Amino acid sequence: MFPRSQAVLIAAVVALSVPAISVAQMAHSSHGSPAVKPAAAMSAALEEGVVKKVDKGASKLSIAHEAQKNGMAAMTMVYKVKESASLDKLQTGQKIRFATDAADAMTIVHIESAK
Repeated sequence: MFPRSQAVLIAAVVALSVPAISVAQMAHSSHGSPAVKPAAAMSAALEEGVVKKVDKGASKLSIAHEAQKNGMAAMTMVYKVKESASLDKLQTGQKIRFATDAADAMTIVHIESAK
C-alpha cells in the first residue's frame, strides 16, 4: 500500500480535480441571458392553480394546484413571490398560471391570469 503521506496527497489531488473537471464540461450557452425569461419564453413551463390566499406583507401566495410538470403532486402550497407588486392584482379564488424559479421551485418568478 501507499505510505500515509502519499495516500493523503493522492486523496487531495483527486478531491481538487473533480470540481475542475465538472466546470470544464459545463455548457456556457446561458451566459449573458436574463435571470428571468420573458413570459412568452416560459409559456411551456407555466403551471395552473387557484389563489387561496394573498399575503402582501410577507410577499407570499397560497395556491391550490394540480400535479405539476416537475413531478410535484396536486396540493395547496405557499410560495414566495419574487416581485411582490404582482400580488396587487390577485384575488382569492382567481385562476392563475405561474412559473417558479428553476433553482428554487418555492419562488414564483411569473404570474398571469388563466384564461
